[in-house]
Amino acid sequence: AALVALCLILDCSSFSPAPISTTHIGPNNQLLHRSSQLASTAATDDGDASFLDKVTKTYETFQKARSDGYDFKQSTAIAIAGEYDADAIKAEIEEQINSAPCVMFTWEASPACKKAIKYLDVAGAKYNVVRLDDPWESGNPIRAELGKKVGRSSVPCIFIGGEYVGGFDGGVGDESPGILDMAFKGTLREKLMAVGALDA
Repeated sequence: AALVALCLILDCSSFSPAPISTTHIGPNNQLLHRSSQLASTAATDDGDASFLDKVTKTYETFQKARSDGYDFKQSTAIAIAGEYDADAIKAEIEEQINSAPCVMFTWEASPACKKAIKYLDVAGAKYNVVRLDDPWESGNPIRAELGKKVGRSSVPCIFIGGEYVGGFDGGVGDESPGILDMAFKGTLREKLMAVGALDA
C-alpha cells in the first residue's frame, strides 16, 4: 500500500530525463549511463533538494495526513498539494463559494465534472466553474482544503447558496448527496431557484 501511495503522490513534473547516449556499448553500460543522466536531471526547481528529498518529503506529508485521521484519498490530496498557506487557501475557497449562487470546483477532463456541467446546463442553471487543474500548482492546495472542509476530496465539488451539496452522483450524507440524487428527489431545481441560480 505504501508503494502504491508513493506512486500516486509523486509529482514528477520537474523530472525530465535526457536522452540515452549511444556511445556506450552493452545494455549494462547504457543503463548506468542513463541512470547518471536521470539523477542529474532530478533536482527540484530550487536546485538544493534532490529528487529523493522531494519523494521523502511527499511521503512524510502523506503519512502525517494518515496519522491525523484522513482517509487514503484525502491524504493523497494533501501530499500532492505540498506546502501552502492554509489560511490563504481557505479564504480563497470562501471567496469562490460566495462568488455566485452555484459554484462548482472541477477538473476539465473529469467525466463526473463533465456530467455535472451537462446536467446543470440542461436544468438551465447559472453557475461559476472554478478549475482546479489550471494550473495544478494552484488547484492542488484548494482541493486539499476543500476535502478537509466537506469531507470528500472528489470533484466536482458543488456549492449551492454557499452550502455543499456533493458532487455529481455522490456526497457525504443526506444534506449533500450530489446533484443527480437531488434531481431524482426533485430538490435540485427547488434549491437552485431559492438562491437565484435558476429562473422561475
